Formats: sequence, C-alpha cells, structure tokens
Amino acid sequence: MTESADIPIIAPQPPSYAHPYDAGADLMAAEAVTLEPGERALVGTGVSLALPDGFAAFVVPRSGLAAKHGITIVNSPGTIDAGYRGEVKVILLNTDRHESYSVAVGDRIAQMIIMPVTQARFVPVEVLPESARGASGFGSTGYQARQTGAES
Repeated sequence: MTESADIPIIAPQPPSYAHPYDAGADLMAAEAVTLEPGERALVGTGVSLALPDGFAAFVVPRSGLAAKHGITIVNSPGTIDAGYRGEVKVILLNTDRHESYSVAVGDRIAQMIIMPVTQARFVPVEVLPESARGASGFGSTGYQARQTGAES
C-alpha cells in the first residue's frame, strides 16, 4: 500500500498520475513555446502548491519526450522546497540538432515526484570513517566494453 499526502494546490490543470502507483504526476504547459534546436525556455505550468514540512517535489523529464523528440530538463531534477509558494516552472531544452519542437498549452512537459526528505545535520570532523569504496570516484566500479563479435 502506498502513502498519500494532501497537497493544497492552485492550478488550471492539476498534475495527474497516468497510472495507479506511478511515482511521477504529469505537469502540463500553461503557455505555448517553440524550442529551436539547442534552445531552452522557461515554461510555466500554472501550478502553485503548498508542500507540507518534511516534503519536497522533484521535477524530472518525461521519457517519451526525451526519446522521441530530444526534449529534456536543464536542471533535472528541479527541486521544489516545502516553503516555496510560487508557480512551478520547467526549464525545457531541445537537444535535437535539426528539428524544432512546439509545446502547446496543455501538453505534458514534465513529471513531478513528491517525496519525504530529511534535513541533515552536517557534523565537522577531522577524518571520515573508512568504507569499502573509499575515495574512488567516477568509474571506480569498473567498465567492461561490450563484445562486438570480433575476436581479439
């Protein structure tokens, strides 16, 4: 069973979940915009909400827009803090090199995931405790090239 939270909202078209138990609720454009290749635009959704303390919303791209049209979100995930009361806007980016993309009012442009969050207490120390990974960074878990069928 999933938990739910009542979220006060002002919106011409409230976000909605496409399927039961989906994590992301679809956000729709409240304004029309055309994105030329490589162009980005701040697109309003008309949604303002009041998240309860201890919650945040995260705005993420829609996989279908990304796969079919190269439309993504510049600052993904965009974070909406509990204290914010302004309009939720989405910074869309057209990554397609050749085709423009038009967004119409009412188009689903992003998804919003509402989650409980923990606010950390940062405790200064002189040395961090050891771990199996240690200070190894990007690529530290290894990379194995795919076999191409040719023998080496």
